[in-house]
Amino acid sequence: MRTGLWGIMPLVGLAAAGCTDFAYTSKTYASLRAQVVTIGCNDPYEVFDERQQRRMLIVSNGLREVAGCGLNGADPALTRRSRFTEAAVTYLAETGRETCRITGETVFTDLRTEFAYACAEPVERPGTRVQRLPGRY
Repeated sequence: MRTGLWGIMPLVGLAAAGCTDFAYTSKTYASLRAQVVTIGCNDPYEVFDERQQRRMLIVSNGLREVAGCGLNGADPALTRRSRFTEAAVTYLAETGRETCRITGETVFTDLRTEFAYACAEPVERPGTRVQRLPGRY
């Protein structure tokens, strides 16, 4: 019986890690309105930008990850990192922050990746009106 408990412990750890990721993303991004950035052949990705912390969450959808535009039969997992990075860089450019660069990446799931970024300009004060992208679905 004791052997069974030791076999379950790694699964409990993995489940707790998933809950931690969900709790973190909920706390960090829940109050933000999504913006939509398109890459490739009008492939939309939702972006939640936490400008004060200089982090953004890029979100795809399950259907696109299976039958996405521009995959040409390739495994979506092989292009996922480059597509999400392209969406993040495109978003920064389209919101007038060409001097910003991606400094880190955290993959939460196949559909959600967080990027940290750094900019030469100082962080805007809370409440500062900033450029937003129009919705593009």
